[in-house]
Amino acid sequence: MSARGAGLVAIGLLAPAATSCGGDGPETAEAPSYTQTRPSFTERAGADASTSIRFTDVTAAAGIDFVHATGAFGEKWMPETMGSGVIVLDYDGDDRPDLFFINSTGWDGRAEDRSARSMLLRNLGDGTFRDITREAGLDRPIYGMGGAAADYDADGDTDLYVTAVGDNRLYRNDGGRFTDVTRETGTEGNAPGAADPAWSTAAAWFDADGDSWLDLLVCNYVDWTPETDLFFTRDGVNKSYATPEEYDGESCRLLRNEPASGGSDTGPISARRFRDVTAESGFENPEGKSLGIVIDDFTGDGLPDVAIANDTYQNFLYRNEGDGTFVDVALDAGVAFDEFGRARAGMGVDVGDILNRGQLSIAIGNFSNEPVSLFTQIQAGLFQDLAGSARLTRSTLLPLTFGLRFADFDLDRYVDLVLGNGHIEPEIEAIQGDVTFAQAPQLFRNNGRGGFDDAGALVGGGFDEPIVARGVATLDYDRDGDLDLVISTNGGPAKLFRNDLEPGPGWVRLRLAGAAPNLGAVGATVRVFVGGEAQRFVVSTASSYLSQSEANPVLAGLGDAARADSVVVVWPGGARTVTGPVEAGAALTIRE
Repeated sequence: MSARGAGLVAIGLLAPAATSCGGDGPETAEAPSYTQTRPSFTERAGADASTSIRFTDVTAAAGIDFVHATGAFGEKWMPETMGSGVIVLDYDGDDRPDLFFINSTGWDGRAEDRSARSMLLRNLGDGTFRDITREAGLDRPIYGMGGAAADYDADGDTDLYVTAVGDNRLYRNDGGRFTDVTRETGTEGNAPGAADPAWSTAAAWFDADGDSWLDLLVCNYVDWTPETDLFFTRDGVNKSYATPEEYDGESCRLLRNEPASGGSDTGPISARRFRDVTAESGFENPEGKSLGIVIDDFTGDGLPDVAIANDTYQNFLYRNEGDGTFVDVALDAGVAFDEFGRARAGMGVDVGDILNRGQLSIAIGNFSNEPVSLFTQIQAGLFQDLAGSARLTRSTLLPLTFGLRFADFDLDRYVDLVLGNGHIEPEIEAIQGDVTFAQAPQLFRNNGRGGFDDAGALVGGGFDEPIVARGVATLDYDRDGDLDLVISTNGGPAKLFRNDLEPGPGWVRLRLAGAAPNLGAVGATVRVFVGGEAQRFVVSTASSYLSQSEANPVLAGLGDAARADSVVVVWPGGARTVTGPVEAGAALTIRE
């Protein structure tokens, strides 16, 4: 949340033709190929700024009436500008994605917004959602930020972790009703012995130590409390929202999933507890001001690495050493700073393969007057910001981007990029005339040559209307074979945009059933081959800003192809399953 430019002054269906486990598959599924210089962006011609994507705002029609509360009461406390996110999860196991919107209950001792609650919406399967927050046991006050959902205890249902200003919450799913098990599992997210609870932001579930149990990474922002709130002003008289430069950072925390006292890991289900292994794992970094997490294999060694976007501090890229420890290699990899050696104000982060050639790109949303970053692999272990050559710089310079997401909205086999924008200062236009508080989302269509065409004004349905966006997540809520979009806002209503893609492109839906204890196959990589080219997907609980998208099942676009030639799944332990061909429109379950 940088002060730059703001004028602030400090005072399924089984139908494969063949399936094999652990066998050989296409050679391109084993390791990405890299060029030694910049990638060539000329392979696919004929793309232009037109698009077949049509969004329709169906928020009201779908029965979604969630409104985020900031708790603001005139003192302009810093956390009021930051919330909140949205979590896509299937809480009841009916194969339909449900929605959990995180709210920010007002401050203790203040009447404003004390009744605000987060909201769990059950997908009814007919295009609508029903509020089941109270009956699910989630009608609880919390000054929430974000979170992540996964089956941490291997009992077959999806649990929910919520980050907050103050103690975080772990809600164990017990057959569709959630129980707060934070204290008994040790998942508050604070540094051991800390005098004050942390301000936590992004979170992610992943297997950090290779034991197949899902560990929990919690990112923290700055050392802020109401008692340490600083006075900032633009005009020398009135208070403005503070920025992170004047606050100390807070280290992310890695919590290792272990058996509770007296338990063991020998069975698929056991009582679990978490132990803070931040220091011994290499994640200790008290200068970090972290807002976004994305987890992927950035080194090609089959292990999950971690990229973290920091706000006015250098980004992190933690390389997994394979023994439960991690090393920050962001500086050597070229993702710590921008091309001028400056730390940008990073918010949300996501990863995608924009050319389907195994070269990963890390996109980071930044503050106003700082364009979106597009750190792209130019050789093994080295990235370069190619936002300029991808034609993203000019269009993303003025907006303040929080959530962002790579997703193939037009099913042409190339990931597009959607941005959720909105400023932190309601009065910003009075200081900086070309920047507004509410800002329209942006959709950049991948032209297949490594560039992106700004298509936000072409997709209709109110998508170009200004909002104060924060979280961005994708899902196929109506199960019609294209990706829809949900956006949370700060101090306003959530938005659900239905993708009414024009008929034509094919797709396949792939559900991964992992082996216990990682039943959700978190960390699995899926490659869908069509005509010798492979789309790449990772089952992950982390991306965007404070949010989580639907990642399992995988929805893969086929473009004009009638089928996927083959599908290769690399499971978290390294075993592979190869299947195919898979006909367009098929829903396939692949079991580890």
